[in-house]
Amino acid sequence: MAKISIGINLEFVRHADKSFEWGVAKAAELGYEYVEPMVHWGRELLSEAGYFHSVSMLDDPYRIKRACEKHGVKCSGLSAHTPLIKPEIAVEYLKQAIRFAAEIGAPVVNTDEGPKPVWTTAEEDHVLMRYTLMEAARVAEPRGIKIGLECHQQYSKTPAGLDRICKLVKSPAIGVNFDTGNSYLGGENPYRWCQRVVGRLVHLHAKDISVEHSDAERGKVTGTPVGCACGDGVIDWARVIRICQQAKQDIVFSVECGTVDQAERSITHLKQVMKKLKEEA
Repeated sequence: MAKISIGINLEFVRHADKSFEWGVAKAAELGYEYVEPMVHWGRELLSEAGYFHSVSMLDDPYRIKRACEKHGVKCSGLSAHTPLIKPEIAVEYLKQAIRFAAEIGAPVVNTDEGPKPVWTTAEEDHVLMRYTLMEAARVAEPRGIKIGLECHQQYSKTPAGLDRICKLVKSPAIGVNFDTGNSYLGGENPYRWCQRVVGRLVHLHAKDISVEHSDAERGKVTGTPVGCACGDGVIDWARVIRICQQAKQDIVFSVECGTVDQAERSITHLKQVMKKLKEEA
């Protein structure tokens, strides 16, 4: 049975206007075992000033490693979303993110197909994605890094669409970063979909969706940046955990919520659910 651990995507401090280091410290204080940093290319004013949590890949990767070691947490992966459909952006971005991840000990790099160009056909888009993923996989394989493909955009919003992307390149580096909230908002059954990909699962975005959010957008969007606190919304976390325990490797649930308060409620709820499941076993 796969071990399920609890981590958090650092998006939870985005609206707090704090730095990466502050976010890592806060995640540790709340009791999270893992963090999922976000990386970017180049330089970004708010990040440089300490008001935004994203880390430039021009920085020393050990900036992340030192912060995590200082506060006793580990990296579940890197949030390195880049449009696979646009290889002029995604190829070098993903390759750099993979090398960055390998140096800091993050086992997964998460991404998705991204918004498509307005002038390409679906068939052309899949050729472009295959090129990007092939180049990325050739860098990821020798480093033991997994590429977590997420259900998040126009093609990956359905189980069949995500499957097609995953099959573009035959590589042990290609896996699935399943997002519970995105799959639900896209109009799919998140439990059936999670069961469908559990054999390829390498990471999970633990995103809950409030009833109000569901009523407003379900079936109309392909995803959302963050959800509500786990336990405050529509997702049955006990059911998700039981499915993910069937995975071929240990899985980190990386909570995606929008505030520090939601992060605190999320870990409290997930720990309670895991404790109850353990007692019932």
